Amino acid sequence: MSENRSTETPAPVGIDDLLERVRAGYDRIDPREAAAAAEAGALLVDIRYAALRDRDGLIPGALVVERNELEWRLDPQGSHRAPEAVGHDLRVVVICNEGYASSLAVASLRQLGLHRATDLIGGFQAWRAAGLPVAAT
Repeated sequence: MSENRSTETPAPVGIDDLLERVRAGYDRIDPREAAAAAEAGALLVDIRYAALRDRDGLIPGALVVERNELEWRLDPQGSHRAPEAVGHDLRVVVICNEGYASSLAVASLRQLGLHRATDLIGGFQAWRAAGLPVAAT
Protein backbone atom coordinates (compact mmCIF):
# COMPACT_ATOMS: atom_id res chain seq x y z
CA MET A 1 0.00 0.00 0.00
CA SER A 2 1.48 3.36 -0.99
CA GLU A 3 1.42 6.47 1.15
CA ASN A 4 -1.07 9.13 0.20
CA ARG A 5 0.93 12.35 -0.09
CA SER A 6 -0.25 15.69 -1.32
CA THR A 7 1.26 16.69 -4.63
CA GLU A 8 0.47 20.36 -4.13
CA THR A 9 3.44 22.64 -3.84
CA PRO A 10 3.13 24.93 -0.83
CA ALA A 11 3.01 28.64 -1.49
CA PRO A 12 6.40 30.30 -1.31
CA VAL A 13 7.30 31.98 1.96
CA GLY A 14 9.78 34.85 2.07
CA ILE A 15 12.61 34.66 4.57
CA ASP A 16 11.25 37.57 6.64
CA ASP A 17 7.91 35.81 7.01
CA LEU A 18 9.63 32.51 7.78
CA LEU A 19 11.74 34.15 10.51
CA GLU A 20 8.65 35.75 12.01
CA ARG A 21 6.81 32.41 12.06
CA VAL A 22 9.77 30.54 13.57
CA ARG A 23 10.42 33.18 16.23
CA ALA A 24 6.76 33.24 17.26
CA GLY A 25 7.24 29.69 18.56
CA TYR A 26 9.69 30.53 21.35
CA ASP A 27 11.10 33.35 23.46
CA ARG A 28 14.41 34.77 22.24
CA ILE A 29 16.83 36.24 24.77
CA ASP A 30 19.09 39.28 24.89
CA PRO A 31 22.82 39.21 25.68
CA ARG A 32 22.47 39.75 29.43
CA GLU A 33 19.83 37.01 29.64
CA ALA A 34 22.11 34.70 27.65
CA ALA A 35 24.99 35.36 30.03
CA ALA A 36 22.74 34.66 33.02
CA ALA A 37 21.44 31.49 31.35
CA ALA A 38 25.03 30.29 30.83
CA GLU A 39 25.81 30.94 34.49
CA ALA A 40 22.75 28.86 35.37
CA GLY A 41 23.97 25.95 33.24
CA ALA A 42 22.69 26.69 29.73
CA LEU A 43 24.88 25.67 26.82
CA LEU A 44 25.91 28.58 24.60
CA VAL A 45 26.49 27.30 21.06
CA ASP A 46 28.39 29.45 18.57
CA ILE A 47 27.45 28.50 15.00
CA ARG A 48 29.48 31.21 13.25
CA TYR A 49 31.94 30.11 10.62
CA ALA A 50 35.67 30.15 11.30
CA ALA A 51 36.46 33.43 9.52
CA LEU A 52 34.04 35.33 11.78
CA ARG A 53 35.38 33.65 14.90
CA ASP A 54 38.93 34.47 13.83
CA ARG A 55 38.01 38.08 13.10
CA ASP A 56 35.83 38.82 16.13
CA GLY A 57 36.78 36.31 18.81
CA LEU A 58 34.85 33.81 20.90
CA ILE A 59 32.47 33.84 23.83
CA PRO A 60 34.36 32.13 26.65
CA GLY A 61 32.82 28.75 27.44
CA ALA A 62 30.67 28.59 24.31
CA LEU A 63 30.64 25.34 22.37
CA VAL A 64 31.69 25.99 18.77
CA VAL A 65 29.65 23.96 16.29
CA GLU A 66 29.44 25.21 12.75
CA ARG A 67 25.91 25.39 11.40
CA ASN A 68 26.24 22.43 9.03
CA GLU A 69 27.02 20.11 11.99
CA LEU A 70 24.60 21.50 14.57
CA GLU A 71 21.85 18.88 14.53
CA TRP A 72 24.31 15.98 14.54
CA ARG A 73 26.29 17.42 17.45
CA LEU A 74 23.33 18.43 19.65
CA ASP A 75 20.94 15.52 19.12
CA PRO A 76 21.07 13.70 22.48
CA GLN A 77 20.22 10.45 20.67
CA GLY A 78 22.70 10.94 17.84
CA SER A 79 25.79 8.88 17.26
CA HIS A 80 27.86 12.02 16.56
CA ARG A 81 26.65 14.08 19.50
CA ALA A 82 28.91 16.35 21.50
CA PRO A 83 29.51 15.31 25.12
CA GLU A 84 27.52 18.40 26.16
CA ALA A 85 24.36 17.08 24.43
CA VAL A 86 23.10 15.35 27.56
CA GLY A 87 19.35 15.37 27.02
CA HIS A 88 16.31 16.98 25.48
CA ASP A 89 15.83 19.22 28.53
CA LEU A 90 19.16 20.94 27.93
CA ARG A 91 18.84 24.71 27.74
CA VAL A 92 20.62 25.70 24.52
CA VAL A 93 21.28 29.27 23.37
CA VAL A 94 22.30 29.36 19.71
CA ILE A 95 24.50 32.26 18.64
CA CYS A 96 25.21 33.31 15.08
CA ASN A 97 26.74 36.59 13.96
CA GLU A 98 23.66 38.85 14.02
CA GLY A 99 20.72 36.70 15.16
CA TYR A 100 19.18 35.49 11.92
CA ALA A 101 20.67 32.08 11.08
CA SER A 102 20.40 31.16 14.76
CA SER A 103 16.61 31.47 14.63
CA LEU A 104 16.38 28.95 11.81
CA ALA A 105 18.81 26.68 13.67
CA VAL A 106 16.59 26.81 16.77
CA ALA A 107 13.61 25.69 14.71
CA SER A 108 15.60 22.65 13.62
CA LEU A 109 16.77 21.84 17.16
CA ARG A 110 13.22 22.09 18.44
CA GLN A 111 12.14 19.57 15.80
CA LEU A 112 14.72 17.22 17.33
CA GLY A 113 13.04 17.63 20.73
CA LEU A 114 15.35 20.24 22.27
CA HIS A 115 12.32 22.16 23.50
CA ARG A 116 14.33 24.66 25.57
CA ALA A 117 16.47 25.83 22.64
CA THR A 118 16.47 29.55 21.94
CA ASP A 119 18.73 32.08 20.30
CA LEU A 120 20.48 35.32 21.07
CA ILE A 121 18.80 38.46 19.75
CA GLY A 122 21.43 40.29 17.69
CA GLY A 123 23.85 37.36 17.85
CA PHE A 124 27.53 37.65 18.68
CA GLN A 125 27.59 41.29 17.62
CA ALA A 126 24.99 42.16 20.28
CA TRP A 127 26.94 40.16 22.89
CA ARG A 128 30.08 42.14 22.11
CA ALA A 129 28.22 45.47 21.99
CA ALA A 130 26.81 44.72 25.47
CA GLY A 131 30.36 44.58 26.79
CA LEU A 132 30.19 40.89 27.68
CA PRO A 133 33.39 38.81 27.65
CA VAL A 134 35.04 37.98 24.34
CA ALA A 135 38.25 36.01 23.99
CA ALA A 136 40.68 36.21 21.08
CA THR A 137 41.03 33.07 18.99
